[in-house]
Amino acid sequence: MPDRLRRLLSGPASLGYAVLTATAVTYLLVYTTNLGHLPTSFDYLSILNTTLPLVFVAIGQSLVVITGGIDLSVGGIVAFCVAVTATRVHGSGLTPFAWLLAILALGTACGAVNGVIVARARIAPILTTLATLSIFSGLALWVLPVPGGSIPSGVRMVLTNPTVPTGLIWLSLAVLGWLVLRRTRFGMRVYAVGSDETSAVAIGVPAARIKIAVYALSGLCSALAAVFYVSTTTAGDANAGGPFILTSIASVVVGGVAFSGGRGSALGAMAGAVALTLVIDVIFFAGIDPLYQSLFQGLFLVVAVLLGTGAALIARARRGAL
Repeated sequence: MPDRLRRLLSGPASLGYAVLTATAVTYLLVYTTNLGHLPTSFDYLSILNTTLPLVFVAIGQSLVVITGGIDLSVGGIVAFCVAVTATRVHGSGLTPFAWLLAILALGTACGAVNGVIVARARIAPILTTLATLSIFSGLALWVLPVPGGSIPSGVRMVLTNPTVPTGLIWLSLAVLGWLVLRRTRFGMRVYAVGSDETSAVAIGVPAARIKIAVYALSGLCSALAAVFYVSTTTAGDANAGGPFILTSIASVVVGGVAFSGGRGSALGAMAGAVALTLVIDVIFFAGIDPLYQSLFQGLFLVVAVLLGTGAALIARARRGAL
């Protein structure tokens, strides 16, 4: 067990863990200095529920990046699914949960469309997902022209209960899901395609199908993010998906996932997502004008990238010395 823990902390995701630790310590210091006491259980629950949407989007984005691609359409899929969730998930009993399943299927289908275009039509992922981003964002505005809508309280209690840490259960399931996926044949093929697609195809890996499946999973993760977003905010907004494009990519970068493909872990991206959420809280409790939020997030990302680059150069130098 210690060996496994050592490998986990020294792997590609180690940067994400280090950044998360530093950000969490900063948050505690700023919070305690300004309020005179440690964060309460309500504060921890609020952070957990707020960060869940970005965590899910970061998981999907990391899968795509590991294959050597990128998914800019996550913002559009989140917006589209937020609009549908806020306007369609009503009623009592099992009806709203049936709608949630339909929304997850919708997000998966949107992602699969990206995958088919990228894998079969061989159009560059950045061009494909930029185009579908516009389409899905337009559909979101068509479904929900103005912010509004709601979600049943019973669904909210299951997803993001403000008094019970149900979000911790969903976060644990996300971590467990990645750990299982990573060790399956599909997970190994994802890394193989990202490392060297030509070689992977030569040994029988169905690269096109793997890519389609990965983009479909990214769409599923975006749909999950949308559901948790509406559950946390209690309403919908067709423009809600925009911030997730940059922040999901930032989470992947902070988490140590290589944009060249074939290297990285969704666990690191999840740590990066939590760290980025904490940065916003640090800015708030430090009394910094919210207008400068994007500035500090950008500086945070630059510092994280520089640290990651430095760590990679040091590790390479050590391997060369050996």
